[in-house]
Amino acid sequence: MDLGLNGKTALVLGASRGLGAASAKLLAAEGVHVIAASRSGTAPEEDMEGLSLDLSDAAAVSALVERLGKQPVDILVNNCGGPAAGPAKGQGAGAWQAAFESMASPLFDITDASLPGMIAKGWGRVVTIGSSGVVQPIPNLALSNGVRGAIAGWSKTLAEEVAPHGITVNMVLPGRIATDRVAQLDGIKAEKTGTSLDAVQEASRKTIPAGRYGTPEEFGAMVTFLCSVQAAYVTGSMLRVDGGMIRGL
Repeated sequence: MDLGLNGKTALVLGASRGLGAASAKLLAAEGVHVIAASRSGTAPEEDMEGLSLDLSDAAAVSALVERLGKQPVDILVNNCGGPAAGPAKGQGAGAWQAAFESMASPLFDITDASLPGMIAKGWGRVVTIGSSGVVQPIPNLALSNGVRGAIAGWSKTLAEEVAPHGITVNMVLPGRIATDRVAQLDGIKAEKTGTSLDAVQEASRKTIPAGRYGTPEEFGAMVTFLCSVQAAYVTGSMLRVDGGMIRGL
């Protein structure tokens, strides 16, 4: 299927590994010029443009915002790392503010800077990588659950505002995808419970109807489809890629 993306330009955040890298690679395979932003500035493939960006660095975000005013993109894939694991109880105001400023605020600023170019063309795609914690809070990930929930509310609101301009705004929510981040969280759980990593992962697989963790490529395929011409009537949505793990309607 031709997704109609050849010749488009995409900015993918957090593109050096995991879900961001997989999304960047699949977009590039469709003929998209990919600007792969990450802290390391390393693009996952040679034919991509690497861009050094630390979302917690206000100056770096401001520089990117200025660049987007001069060099518009057609597609924006928002992707940020998660904060430290921990409970909701006892989290101070400083922890919540730091999580919001490193996760949500940069995405809002970068998206705002991308919209004028998309509006001028009458076409654009904004896809934000979220978490299944948006619909079913993940134990011991209170900061992530809270901040990503705020991002979900922003995404849904923005979708209505820009739909008349031919711009879609969606979120993709990963379940247990085999990434370094998920492996790290499994390791923390294993240490906390005094069990082996294999035992933690086996128990997790049993909660997934598909019986396995997903691959980054399976997740990236959904991101890429949402950027396509065929997905022009899909906006304001949160699509789960979780092997059936979340049971909520």
